[in-house]
Amino acid sequence: MERREFILASSGYALSALGLPDMDSITRRTKTALPGAVRVGQGEVAAIHHMVKALGDSASELGGGHARHLAVRYLTQDVAPWLEGRFTEATGRDLFAATSQLVHLAGWMAQDEGDTPELRGIAQRYYAHSFRLAAEAGDPELSATALRGLAVQCVDLGYRAEAVQLGEACVKYGHQLINPRAVAYYEATLANAAAQDDDRRTATKHLALSETAIGKPTAVAGDSWAAHYSPGRWAHESGMILSRLGDLDAAEEHLHLALDIHGLDRRRTRAIVLADLGGVRLRQGDVDGAMATWSDFLDCADGIRSVKVQAALQDMRVRLRRYSGVPEAQELREQVARIAG
Repeated sequence: MERREFILASSGYALSALGLPDMDSITRRTKTALPGAVRVGQGEVAAIHHMVKALGDSASELGGGHARHLAVRYLTQDVAPWLEGRFTEATGRDLFAATSQLVHLAGWMAQDEGDTPELRGIAQRYYAHSFRLAAEAGDPELSATALRGLAVQCVDLGYRAEAVQLGEACVKYGHQLINPRAVAYYEATLANAAAQDDDRRTATKHLALSETAIGKPTAVAGDSWAAHYSPGRWAHESGMILSRLGDLDAAEEHLHLALDIHGLDRRRTRAIVLADLGGVRLRQGDVDGAMATWSDFLDCADGIRSVKVQAALQDMRVRLRRYSGVPEAQELREQVARIAG
């Protein structure tokens, strides 16, 4: 792992990630570690898992712009020497898998911090390295999750064909898994990419497959990204896919499910769902409902450092210009200006 952050790459780099893994890397490292290399055991693996949870919880609550430097410092100063250390093959696989999660978190935090070429490139490189580490560890769930990060980024940047291809790769990895939440996660990824590509048939097919999977009981415990793909998160993602497909009534129903039934309570997450619900209500012609929902969104959004929240604030500000004669709209615009600075 290089001891620096990675700079901008193109969408083609995202697809090249599929060819990165060196499947014999861990076996080779157990035989070639230098005599003075640090000894690594399950204690170090557990430490990485603990830090991923602590930093991930903070980012989920306050946005990726908070404490990313801590994740990067821990990765480069503490974990990187462990990857060059002495360990058994079993510990090596656990170490690489845990590090894959940490690297993925650093990528997600960079992506959520801001929409600049530098941050986009950093996130993309981290996701690609997360995939390599997961594949070398032999963990298909973490491999698919890293590819999902690249797919979502391609969707955000408008690289529709690349997003679909990466979504298909996610689903392919998901076929190896028995965790229904993971299957739902990757099927929804492809559905979202296909919806953005205006491929209604593929989007509808894989959205239905994700719905079937999320409805199954989860028998496999875990701490990966996919293990945290709750019915509430699915309801939010599926709602936005349905919105893209033009089914606004179903989209509103799913967003209500995310908020009221499944109770997404992380401030960042809840803020984004509220922003999306306000947008759907406005498209339905429910101006009063949209403004009431956006008022709740602003209450959640204050203090969060997330590019998605900032984008939602800007989108809301622009849409409210159409209602300049409505006092509630003016109050919301003034509140947006205070929060956005």
